[in-house]
Amino acid sequence: QVQLVESGGGVVQTGGSLRLSCAASGRTFSDYPMAWFRQAPGKEREFVAAINRIGSSTLYTDSVKGRFTMSRDNAKNTAYLQMNSLKPEDTSVYYCAAGTRSLKNSADWYDYWGQGTQVTVSS
Repeated sequence: QVQLVESGGGVVQTGGSLRLSCAASGRTFSDYPMAWFRQAPGKEREFVAAINRIGSSTLYTDSVKGRFTMSRDNAKNTAYLQMNSLKPEDTSVYYCAAGTRSLKNSADWYDYWGQGTQVTVSS
């Protein structure tokens, strides 16, 4: 079992930045590829970014490329999502997830999920 706790969400103006963190506990963090998903009210959960076990490769959905950066620190059992140039359409609850296969953009590949952190971008 892996327990995941997200933090760092909040309210920010358009063009601002936030850094989300996902703290893991339980089993060995470096065994798990990680990802971020988000879900806006009335919409399905969507993939945002993924990273492999050692942090050498990442994958992003097109809408966040060049603005968001996912990273991880295996010594601290933490994954991060640096979000810059935020837009109102980025407003969502953001979830981190731990999976079994690297760089997958489907939620089906992820077994463990955090409770989510709210990100609100005001116009």
